[in-house]
Amino acid sequence: MIPPVLNMALNIIDCVEKMELKPIKPKRISDQVFEQIRELIYKGTFAPGQQITPERNLAASMQVSRTSVRNAINKLVTMGMLEHRQGQGTFVASPENRRGNPLAAAMATEEATLDDLLEVRLGLETNAAELAARRATEQDLLAIEKSLLEMEEDMINQGHISTNADAAFHMAITFATKNPVLIHLMRNFYDFLFIGIRKNLTHMYQRQGEHENVLDHHKEVYEMIKNRKAKEAGELMRSHINYVQEYFRQHHSSS
Repeated sequence: MIPPVLNMALNIIDCVEKMELKPIKPKRISDQVFEQIRELIYKGTFAPGQQITPERNLAASMQVSRTSVRNAINKLVTMGMLEHRQGQGTFVASPENRRGNPLAAAMATEEATLDDLLEVRLGLETNAAELAARRATEQDLLAIEKSLLEMEEDMINQGHISTNADAAFHMAITFATKNPVLIHLMRNFYDFLFIGIRKNLTHMYQRQGEHENVLDHHKEVYEMIKNRKAKEAGELMRSHINYVQEYFRQHHSSS
């Protein structure tokens, strides 16, 4: 008589052998184009309201067919990340107007508060800063530095930091972690992040010097990432988000 444990093992093996296995399909070119364009949006290379590069130019740069580019763009339009404007071209949609994102919808209707958002960011981004300090490539560092330069230009030209540059900074750090789970979470979190940062910066614009403080915080985090000081990078990111959180609480309670 076959022992019960052995019988169970044989049954499992039999089930596995009978499973319908499907051949592995290589990733479609249009999907790879989609991922690249989406990443450019997340990193702020294609900013909200900006017209994206024409299909033929994208196809030439990526060395793919215009059909692959068109399919990728149509997918991004369906997702609400891009929008076609009749007679003008294709533009990056603003996260505030983007349809179908439950997080953004909750934020817009105040079902979720800025404080709720900052509590979530505290965990995700403190960890991201630490991982980025350990894993960032030269290209990652350049992407983070690029967003910092855009913030500085904003301060010089406008007197305040733009939402796009600020969000791009945090997304660039996320991509530098090389952690696919964290990147996936922040991709899905992006609209919420963008809207939250815009609201934070709008509140902070009411007090002289607050945007300069925010810029300094970002520079300090970048320096720690660049110098591979993981613990310090995480602590500074935590300190920055705590600073914004405390400012918001004071502003909210006094309004």
